Amino acid sequence: MVQSEFDDPAFLAKLRNGDQGAYRALIRRYHASLTRVAASVIGSHAQAEEVVQDAWLAVYANIARFEGRSSLTTWLFSIVMNRARTRISREGRTVGLPAILDGAQPGESAVPASSFRPEGHWAETPRLWDEISPERIVGGRQLWDLVQEAIKVLPAGQKAVILLRDMEGRDAEETCALLGITAENQRVLLHRARGRIRATIDRVTNPTATVSAARLPDSRTSGRRGLARVMAWLLPRPSSEALA
Repeated sequence: MVQSEFDDPAFLAKLRNGDQGAYRALIRRYHASLTRVAASVIGSHAQAEEVVQDAWLAVYANIARFEGRSSLTTWLFSIVMNRARTRISREGRTVGLPAILDGAQPGESAVPASSFRPEGHWAETPRLWDEISPERIVGGRQLWDLVQEAIKVLPAGQKAVILLRDMEGRDAEETCALLGITAENQRVLLHRARGRIRATIDRVTNPTATVSAARLPDSRTSGRRGLARVMAWLLPRPSSEALA
């Protein structure tokens, strides 16, 4: 279970006591993330906003009954996903959520096998890495914006999985449970999503390209953390580890 500062007993006590400052902090940290994940499965940002607004009301009404068996973040995402499923069902869609999340063409492979060495490492280190340290990459607004745009155009399943795994730091088991997909499907979707993002970066960069080292504003700290996780799996490492 992935814990955060929001799982601190003192913070949870503030929520249960109706502390408005605590609620504002929670909403400020997770509203955008919850909306992005909901939109990835519903297909509409406006409807996702409605789902998440409804979820916040549910949190306020039910926080007293939250027993901490999961992290608070897991509970939040579970509420949103349940409401997303309800919205899909209410609109009379005939396919289940896992089918909506598949989002791939048969036989699609975002990263060819030739991209990996026999031991599983990337055959070629992504461009820019020889010239810029990971710290400067994390601080580069240009690369952050590029990754964000690449995620926006991913198929639904790939988008949902990479948002949960690499932007929010959820583990594979939790991601499968939240999305109602199998471990194998989660692995494939994550592999394809990561591969598409790397391909996008490779297409727009060259060995002499540079990325702005300007730091992101403090309000985007969660974004920097998410991008750091994205960069971590792009660096040379065994592919089996990266997709666990």
